[in-house]
Amino acid sequence: MFTREVLNVCATATIACCGLSTAALAAESAAPTPATALSEKEALDLGTDAYVYGYSLVTMEMTRRVMTNVASPEGTRAPMGHLVRMREYPTAAFRDITAPNADTLYTTGWMDVSKEPWVLSIPDANDRYFLMPLLDGWTNVFQVPGKRTTGTKAQTYAITGPGWKGTLPQGVTEYKSPTAIVWLLGRIYCTGTPEDYKAVHAMQDNVHIQPLSTFGKPYTAPAGKVDPSIDMKKPVREQVNALSAEQFFSLLAQLMKDNPAAAADAPMVAKLARIGVVAGQPFSASAWGPDATKAMQQVPKLGFEKIMAHFKTAGKHQDGWVFTTDTGIYGTDYIQRALITAIGLGANRPQDAVYPTSEMDAAGKPYDGKSKYVMHFEKGQMPPVNAFWSLTMYDASFFFTPNALNRYTVSSRSKFKENADGSVDVYLQHENPGGDKEANWLPAPEGRFIPMLRLYWPKETPPSIIDGTWKIPAVKKAS
Repeated sequence: MFTREVLNVCATATIACCGLSTAALAAESAAPTPATALSEKEALDLGTDAYVYGYSLVTMEMTRRVMTNVASPEGTRAPMGHLVRMREYPTAAFRDITAPNADTLYTTGWMDVSKEPWVLSIPDANDRYFLMPLLDGWTNVFQVPGKRTTGTKAQTYAITGPGWKGTLPQGVTEYKSPTAIVWLLGRIYCTGTPEDYKAVHAMQDNVHIQPLSTFGKPYTAPAGKVDPSIDMKKPVREQVNALSAEQFFSLLAQLMKDNPAAAADAPMVAKLARIGVVAGQPFSASAWGPDATKAMQQVPKLGFEKIMAHFKTAGKHQDGWVFTTDTGIYGTDYIQRALITAIGLGANRPQDAVYPTSEMDAAGKPYDGKSKYVMHFEKGQMPPVNAFWSLTMYDASFFFTPNALNRYTVSSRSKFKENADGSVDVYLQHENPGGDKEANWLPAPEGRFIPMLRLYWPKETPPSIIDGTWKIPAVKKAS
């Protein structure tokens, strides 16, 4: 889901016009410790910490480049300031974002709020479940209008950048973004029938974004400019991981000018300065020296390995399932933020969604499509939610896998075949189980696979996954 080897960063960086945070100001006034003063071990430790810290911001920028590198909206991409209105569920060919869902229709758009605020208008949803999370450049969900939080009546918001001061039109509510980069990652629930597609399309067509200076006037977003040097085929994560340490930290320094560090990040900002990364200042590895340079060449690989290793301790473990309520807002938990960026960019706040994920069955063995598995739900024990739930199948890289039914998920809208006692067995396997069992089949790839359970607007009273009074059924190998 991400971009190519570093081009000219300045060509795509936004222009700052707002005040910097306390941490950023401290960094700009600090004199970085010469990298040549660092030993190989110090450089490796500092570089790895800095890589984990910056992974989310770099990934967001690289994702933005790929997803906006078109002249007009097409498929899953649209220029800056335009909206993508996805009209049907993603397929196995979709590779822009890891862990996509097949339960909602996305309405997404990228905005640069450094120059002026942008206005988001949402129509009356007629009691339909939706949420319109707004992510900053560090992947924090800083606001999330939707049925749970603001209801389903028509609403209008002005998304303002850091340091913006001004007067908004009557009836427009301010949402202040901590960064210049803002990603609207809206989701509208849809059953997938032709009739419901039509209803959701009508709602999507009445969601709008526009600069504040054009609010109340006819507005047509300008066409985008295509940069032919951007790799539009390779997944962004692979492109981020392919960046050298010098490329990665050069981009990070540029991005932090318009997307400042939070005040709580001051200790990390000081670490960044020690390796020459200062917000908005040109970065050069020439002062690293031979020992530090040798260590830094290992940083991208070791940094990403550290991020992915955190999966094992990222949350609660239950019969092969791992889930966390630490999503959407991360504070100084940089490793958690980086992991969610890597495996589920765009994750919601826990009040909106919890995402239990499993890499191994109840016996502690990795899933293999050559085997057959069963997930058994007792009567009345389907996932407890206020909105909906789904169980989605991914390959080892967290993408959909092709199958004959084009089925990537089973969910609360599925017509399950119940057992005689009212319980339900869901079959996770590569081969079609046939007969009545097909209704309960979640197709798996031939090799490694990863199921993910989504609970949208999970209940907070028993039974609840949040307080532990509802347990996720174990996935067991069929006898």
